[in-house]
Amino acid sequence: MKKLLLSTLLISILFIACTGKNTQKNSLQTFFSYSKDSTLLISAHRGGKGYVGYPENCLQTMQYIKKHIPNALFEIDVAKSKDSVLLLMHDNSLERTTTGFGRVDQKNWATLSQLKLKDDFDSIVDFKIPLFKDVLDWAKKENAILTVDIKRSVDPAEVLHFIEENDALDQSVIITYSIKTAQKLYKLNPNVVLSVSIRNMEEYNRAANSGIPWKNMVAFTGTVESDPLLYKKLHQNGVLCMLGTLGNLDKRAAAKGEHLYREWAKLGIDIFATDRPLETQKALKTHKN
Repeated sequence: MKKLLLSTLLISILFIACTGKNTQKNSLQTFFSYSKDSTLLISAHRGGKGYVGYPENCLQTMQYIKKHIPNALFEIDVAKSKDSVLLLMHDNSLERTTTGFGRVDQKNWATLSQLKLKDDFDSIVDFKIPLFKDVLDWAKKENAILTVDIKRSVDPAEVLHFIEENDALDQSVIITYSIKTAQKLYKLNPNVVLSVSIRNMEEYNRAANSGIPWKNMVAFTGTVESDPLLYKKLHQNGVLCMLGTLGNLDKRAAAKGEHLYREWAKLGIDIFATDRPLETQKALKTHKN
């Protein structure tokens, strides 16, 4: 079903490009609505990481992951240069992931664009820091969906506006860390889809009383297992549940067995935000709804 919706998204985008008319403003909301036959989804943390020769927040890494997982989601980190250019970078400083030095927000794009990226094994590769615009263009062309994590130095409203300017709302879920931010973005655009932290019943009630419709939300349920009753309540409202297996849960699965991804799916998880997308995909292929 999700594959069909992805195709529908692409058809809608092509129609808009040809006619200038958006007849399916809520297609991303439809894609992220829960149903009993929902396909399990994988979100590649930082666009994909942990693979030799493929750095995080790198367009070529996303292309590599999508080749193996056609319906993969891509969590990316959006930062800003000194001259206000939006780009992909997780860290505040450049040393760990690039050949550069110093703070990202203190370098102009002309300087940043000349740097090469490093993979997780500290090897320099022949890939460059991508512009956010180039990633949005790629997502539209390839019908990929991004979950956009916005660095603290960047105004979320600016990122939403940039997404709108580039006609990429159907490719972009914006990650929020507070209900206040989620409410602000929803007020700016009632068609936006937001990743909202709902890890327990207190956060569930906060989201329920936020004034944001459930159809605009994907629930990030944290990086540890929550009470399955929480997943059930979210499903009853049509909300997909995302578990961050990145970090400890991925390490547990690597050590104790890939079957753990299937066990988490049985609890009610719909989306796996993982540092091991290829391994997670292989494990979930044997999962039965």
